[in-house]
Amino acid sequence: MRIKCRSISRGVAEGEAILTHDAISFLGNVDPQTGIVVEPQHELYGKCIKDKVLVFPHGKGSTVGSYVLYQLIKNGVAPAAMINVESEPIVAVGAIISGIPLVDKMESDPFDILKDGDRVMVDGTEGFVEITD
Repeated sequence: MRIKCRSISRGVAEGEAILTHDAISFLGNVDPQTGIVVEPQHELYGKCIKDKVLVFPHGKGSTVGSYVLYQLIKNGVAPAAMINVESEPIVAVGAIISGIPLVDKMESDPFDILKDGDRVMVDGTEGFVEITD
């Protein structure tokens, strides 16, 4: 199944989907050394985002979050790709400077189509998401 969406950060990546209805502040919610969500109140608390297709509504918090995404890449613990309901500048800039494919505004709500563990390919260059299993 192929779903059209808006391209934010170019590139193509595939991985296992991990979903959260909670917004993410990469500064404070995610440990840049391990890729583990460390905010106790977050839906993904204790889970690792490394090599996952991270699906979340949008980012929040400090602009430093863009650089935390870059740290995640440098430390080898970044998500393979990201899908937002609607991206905002912090996540968009972080994805672009880090080379992480990012899309948003899918034709259908990603929370209605995707579930944890689905194998998903994100094409941030052409602007589509494909469920591959």
